[in-house]
Amino acid sequence: MNSQELKKKIENKEGGYLFYGLTPPKTSTEKEKIQGIAQRQMDRLAGLDIDGLILYDIQDESSRNNNPRPFPFMSTWAPDEYANTYLKDLKVPKIIYKSVGKFTEESLKQWLIDNEDKIDLTVFVGNPSKNQPANLSLQDAYRIKKESASTIKLGGVTIPERHFVKGDEHIRLTNKIVNGCSFFVSQCVYNLDNAKDMLSDYYFYTQEKNIKPMPIIFTLTPIGSLKTLEFTKWLGIDIQKWLENELKVSPDILNASIGICKYIANDLIKFAKEKNMPIGFNIESVAIRKAEIDASIELVKTIKEMMD
Repeated sequence: MNSQELKKKIENKEGGYLFYGLTPPKTSTEKEKIQGIAQRQMDRLAGLDIDGLILYDIQDESSRNNNPRPFPFMSTWAPDEYANTYLKDLKVPKIIYKSVGKFTEESLKQWLIDNEDKIDLTVFVGNPSKNQPANLSLQDAYRIKKESASTIKLGGVTIPERHFVKGDEHIRLTNKIVNGCSFFVSQCVYNLDNAKDMLSDYYFYTQEKNIKPMPIIFTLTPIGSLKTLEFTKWLGIDIQKWLENELKVSPDILNASIGICKYIANDLIKFAKEKNMPIGFNIESVAIRKAEIDASIELVKTIKEMMD
């Protein structure tokens, strides 16, 4: 699928997306090593039947969690620069996350102009917490994008855990659509009930308002160690106690987490199909361990079979 086909599919509010998500290399990585990292990533993804590659814009999220970060924060390459410099030979659409708090109004306007012919789709992300100072709010970024002549397709973030706490994620989705978002990518899902509750409320809201729902891409992430499990929880992802216990005692935590991801995907596919809701999946690989990366690639293949 090329970028125009993906954009058209999103515009038609169709379902059945399969993305792969990864984090650019650390800014401290020696330049001569980055080409090798990029080549290995492209080699892994070359044979996969994916609709797009998500590249994350990593922020220090310590401001929203008082507990110590399990892994030290290390800044990474800007996702657009990394994609445009090192991943040009990977012929799949790129979905570029951008943390808008780093921009001023003028610099975001310029970024949209500079990337008009370089970026296919972007997802704007606000600051991790209200306590963290920002040059630009998410709302301002949406306004600037809307007022611009940019044809870059805009997506938003959706968080099932927030819906569990506040019960208004379907309203947030609708507000973001008004602000120009045409698709959504969820935070990593390990609590199936949260995801289904959000999807259900969004479905009935669209029925009530007589509007077509926008595509929602659910993120699935293999967990390959107790440290990764701890970090996943630190990020605010809800892992139910019984599930955490099962993962902790499993002789093969990676394989156990893959089984859970498959179960969640299969259930969401059936649930969405019953309601004719356009969904898809983003298989996330933010680990550096080869076993976890390989597991994420195999998960992509399995989810593809489920979706077909």
